[in-house]
This record gives sequence, structure tokens and C-alpha cells, in this order.
Amino acid sequence: MTVAVLAVQGAFIEHKKVMQSLGVDCVELRKAKDLQRNYDGLILPGGESTVQGKLLRELDMFDILQKQIEAGLPTFATCAGLILLAEEISNGQNRYFQTMPVTVKRNAYGRQLGSFHSDSDITGIGTYPMEFIRAPYIERVGTGVEVLAVVEGHVVGVRYKNQTGFAFHPELTNDTRLHKEFINSIHGA
Repeated sequence: MTVAVLAVQGAFIEHKKVMQSLGVDCVELRKAKDLQRNYDGLILPGGESTVQGKLLRELDMFDILQKQIEAGLPTFATCAGLILLAEEISNGQNRYFQTMPVTVKRNAYGRQLGSFHSDSDITGIGTYPMEFIRAPYIERVGTGVEVLAVVEGHVVGVRYKNQTGFAFHPELTNDTRLHKEFINSIHGA
């Protein structure tokens, strides 16, 4: 099994290290020719969604990745990655892949000083250490979207078909359960 990690900006190295620690081969997607490689799943990391979206278009990667996600490629998105998947962003004009019927609010908890930690439940996982850094949350969940996690009354984890998105950074903890769940979803695809 090989997992591709979007590596144009953000916390891609941390995701790659977690996956490799679980015995999964990773490829970094940095330019359009990298999309010709064979991979079984995709990780969209946290970082800055505006920068990632701009680079995806400038590097001619956007359309291909959007089609791969729409075609069923198992996709695991965290923080900015969730924003890339969202159908709508309530406090921003940019739209990206729009493959997940949710409305996301960017920087929902404020700037860097609004970052926080929460030990909260995730469906099928249990209590999980969640690191929120300039995090979004989900304001609206569309038809077919399963809510996986809620913190302080806000949806912070969802699954829709082949896509799973979290508003926090699991790659910044020592808990690998969400990455293991993603690996299991690839096996089940």
C-alpha cells in the first residue's frame, strides 16, 4: 500500500512520519508529474488552505486531484485539508475541491492565540487528544455526511463516502488511531 501526502505546504512531513511508522509507503505530491505515480490513498494536511489552494492551481494539480477524490480515492484531511474538501466556506470567498457537502468556518477559534487542546470522543475511536491550531469547524453538515466528533458544540470530525475530515491535527499527537482507521478504509475500498 502507498499513500500520497500533499506536500506543497503545511504539516505533510508529520503525516508522512506517522504513516511510515505504521509500515505504509508514502509519496509526496509536490508537482503535477507526481500525480502519475500509483497510490491508494491521499492525505490533505493542515497548513494554510489559501496557499495550498493557490499552489494546487499554479502547479496544475488541482483538477487531477479533484477528479481522483470524486472517483473514490480514500482521502484523509486535517485542518486546512478539511477546508480544501468543503463545499462551502462561510467566512471566505475561495472554494476548492468542493467534494464534501459541508460548510466550514476558517480560523473559527481565532488566530494562533486561540489554539487549544481537547480530549474528546470520536465515533468508533473513543477519547482522542485533539490539537486545534487556527482550526476551522463545521457549521453545516449535508446529506450523507456522518458526524464523527463534536467539541464545545461544534462539529470537528466528519466522514462522507471516501473522505474523512477533522478540524484538528492528529499528526501532532502520539496517538496513531486515526491514521490506522484511514489505512483500514483503504483496505476496505
